[in-house]
Amino acid sequence: MKFRVERDVLAEAVAWTARTLPTRPSVPVLVGILLEAGEFDGRQQLRLSGFDYEVSAQAAVDVDVEEPGKVLVTGKLLAEITRNLPAQPVEISTEGPKVVVTGGSAKFTLTTMPVEDYPTLPEMPGVSGTVGSDAFAAAVSQVAVAAGRDDTLPMLTGVRVEIEGETITLASTDRYRLAVRELTWKPENPDLSAVALVPAKTLHDTAKSLTSGAEVSIALSTGDTGEGMIGFEGGGRRTTTRLLDGEFPKYRTLLPDTFNSVAEVSRSEFVEAVKRVSLVAERNTPLRLSFGQGQLVLEAGTGEEAQAVEALEADLDGDDIQIAFNSGFLLDGLGAIGTDVARMNFTSSTRPSILTGKPAEEGSSPEYRYLIMPVRQPG
Repeated sequence: MKFRVERDVLAEAVAWTARTLPTRPSVPVLVGILLEAGEFDGRQQLRLSGFDYEVSAQAAVDVDVEEPGKVLVTGKLLAEITRNLPAQPVEISTEGPKVVVTGGSAKFTLTTMPVEDYPTLPEMPGVSGTVGSDAFAAAVSQVAVAAGRDDTLPMLTGVRVEIEGETITLASTDRYRLAVRELTWKPENPDLSAVALVPAKTLHDTAKSLTSGAEVSIALSTGDTGEGMIGFEGGGRRTTTRLLDGEFPKYRTLLPDTFNSVAEVSRSEFVEAVKRVSLVAERNTPLRLSFGQGQLVLEAGTGEEAQAVEALEADLDGDDIQIAFNSGFLLDGLGAIGTDVARMNFTSSTRPSILTGKPAEEGSSPEYRYLIMPVRQPG
């Protein structure tokens, strides 16, 4: 094998493929990236593949191929080398059982692993539809903040993806908060109805990394032909991941549709005030919020502890309310709403609140809702 490619193009493709490689693999060859140089679909390309039996990643870049071939090399090491090469064209070639990477005056010789021991990457399911890459990445990041991180409850570490026609609904929860985001997409079949539970971290990393192309193709396997799987492709990159098992909570029943109070606060001022006041809050100590006519008062700390209080302007429609939240969960929601004005909807001080952005048109439904459970006050 022998080919030449621009350093930045190679380094980016290697880094993207290597990002999901396991640090402690079940089989030694899984730390490798498979490099295949040759002619694919009428173009001289290098295809890079990584797979850990859960997530697969494949990138394709245009290169000048002198000798087609296939080798398996340690992925993280190749990523470090290509990232640090001089900004000059790179040549990669094989010499017996070794791979030689040359860039400018730098030369690296790497050992290879047996290609025949490398597992076959799963086939990409048939494409279900496409969505704008930037919109998809933004929506996934809004929802991923509420996903659980406790591996003993695997169904809560995922994002539920619901497809009904032209609408995708993303939802995640860790039992203390719930994030729901709706967005439109272009399905191949306008009557498509499907549900998938995708590992949140994989979905977030994938959506963020596929914004180089204008659109992302989503390919959903329903499990009729083996294990359930979902695939994403865009900008010359494709990735698949196995779906999670387990029953996701019936979250729609948790979303109230009537409220006794609605408050609006400048999002940036709210964020800064929460950060300041929660400086004195001990770990797991709640941040207390008091909404009255024209203002919001934030408090933390009690008795002999350090205390903080700050008042902000706020518009309140409805009853005055005092409520307490985990400050970290509140900041996550405020960071995700993506509008200048935060709107908080309350039913009572002991019931979940819904945080949204202020809709562009009054009366329209928000695309993003962040439900947050209050913390019960002592006494």
